[in-house]
Amino acid sequence: MFLKERVSSIASTERPGPKPSTTHVSISESTRTHSGPHIHHGYWEENESTQVAQVKLTNKLANLAEIRAGSVVYDIGCGMGGSSQWLAKHRSCHVTGVTLSPVQRLWAASSAKWNRVSPAPKFLCKDAEQVELGSNSADYVWSIECTEHLFDKPAFFKKAASWLKPGGRFALCAWLAKESPINADERKQVEQVCDGMFCPSLGSQSDYVQWFEDAGLRMVNTGIWTRQVERTWEICKARVERTGVRYLARLLGKNHTLFLNHFDAILNAYKSGAMEYGFFVAEKGV
Repeated sequence: MFLKERVSSIASTERPGPKPSTTHVSISESTRTHSGPHIHHGYWEENESTQVAQVKLTNKLANLAEIRAGSVVYDIGCGMGGSSQWLAKHRSCHVTGVTLSPVQRLWAASSAKWNRVSPAPKFLCKDAEQVELGSNSADYVWSIECTEHLFDKPAFFKKAASWLKPGGRFALCAWLAKESPINADERKQVEQVCDGMFCPSLGSQSDYVQWFEDAGLRMVNTGIWTRQVERTWEICKARVERTGVRYLARLLGKNHTLFLNHFDAILNAYKSGAMEYGFFVAEKGV
């Protein structure tokens, strides 16, 4: 695992709070809300729109996890509720979404109500590492691009496994550090991403597999989607340059500007191979 020995001094001193990811959450509300409720990577095969690509990633992960109609799903790091609403609408799932941001929780709940999503998802404003959900209560745990921001990843995987019913599955997408060995230049690239995106650490694909297995889960499927998702950051960068988001970020503080300034860092890390984008599906024994 690539572990940052320190969190950015800006993140730790200017914006006090339990997690550096609060800054990532708040600026994402400004930079990606206009693309729809999904604030995660898109999956491109041709020239899809951003909205179509983001839904395609959600659908692909749901298919890999074999999510059944009527299932209970915990969407950890639900953002503005895009996946939660999609799973309720298209898979008839009973979804509880968890986000660190009160703004995102309000947005998600209001959007689901406005769109008359049924079954109606519910949304909690909680820290993913602190939230208490019932043991053996979920058919699926779902998490897209949240675990990068967690401090104790192995502990979170064990907690998530405890929420699953026997036979339940954990479906996840994550930014990854490349597998070892990692040279000095690659390490610098990953460090820049950790600083700019407020990630205390990035795990490799093999790290994630180990965390799933240590939590008592069996790997069902895993793979790399880097080439299919990297266009996300090209689009984000272009949108920032042609809109007033950068000026808004300056008003909000240094953390927000730092986040925007590191769009190039993650794109370059993807293209160089210093970082990857992975998907995982793991299952709890019966």
